[in-house]
Amino acid sequence: MKSPAEVARLYVDAGSQKAQLPVGKMFLLAVFAGMFIAMGGFASTVASYGVVPVALGRMLSAMIFPIGLMMVLVGGAELFTGNSLMLMPVLQKRTTLVKMLLNWLIVFLGNFVGSVFIAWVVTTGSVRGESGLYGGALSQVLINTAASKISLSFLEAILRGILCNFMVCMAVWVSFAADELAGKIAALYLPILLFVLCGFEHCVANMYFIPAGLFAALYSGTSVEGLNWLTFIVRNLLPVTLGNLIGGALITGFGYWLVYLQGHDE
Repeated sequence: MKSPAEVARLYVDAGSQKAQLPVGKMFLLAVFAGMFIAMGGFASTVASYGVVPVALGRMLSAMIFPIGLMMVLVGGAELFTGNSLMLMPVLQKRTTLVKMLLNWLIVFLGNFVGSVFIAWVVTTGSVRGESGLYGGALSQVLINTAASKISLSFLEAILRGILCNFMVCMAVWVSFAADELAGKIAALYLPILLFVLCGFEHCVANMYFIPAGLFAALYSGTSVEGLNWLTFIVRNLLPVTLGNLIGGALITGFGYWLVYLQGHDE
């Protein structure tokens, strides 16, 4: 197992390489990441449907969702929330602030495209109508999930976003400490399980969850007050993204840079 100081140096190398990716490849890898996270989100909903008590259903959901991040890391995809750690190579002067911000923008957009695509595919092909999963009853679950997410206050969404990406970036961090694939998967699994179990907010996951609810509402003819694309962006995506950046870049990235890299030679 690598020490935390070794992990810090490894991530600086990895983050600086991310900043050098051609824009086209960066965007495509981000689309893949959005798809992977969305598939983890969909599967977690399927696994927890109708489970009683509710706490058991939440645990089942939390046990399934980490498959998405596993595919991101092992598949080499680009995930906005994990890439918030790119502040570390910027602080080490291994890349520039402009390149980091460009990566964040391109990856965020790619994650959005991939997540919304999966949201449309699963609601169109696996959820709606009597032939859908659980006789179409899963459609209402998707709508309820989306409605609950846009009902959060701005502050609640930010705070849940901070805690979420603190855990996501720790999952990325501890996966770097392992040398073998099995060790990497085991390491990242637990922090992701924790954030899902506790109901924290992940902007890329919500790029799937809320559009899936919007599509499900459209197909079923259900009207939910306040549930639309504008409220998705303003009430959830914006504050959750801000919280994710605070939890990932400022708390985890900047904090570990201060401890393990500031004043140390490469």
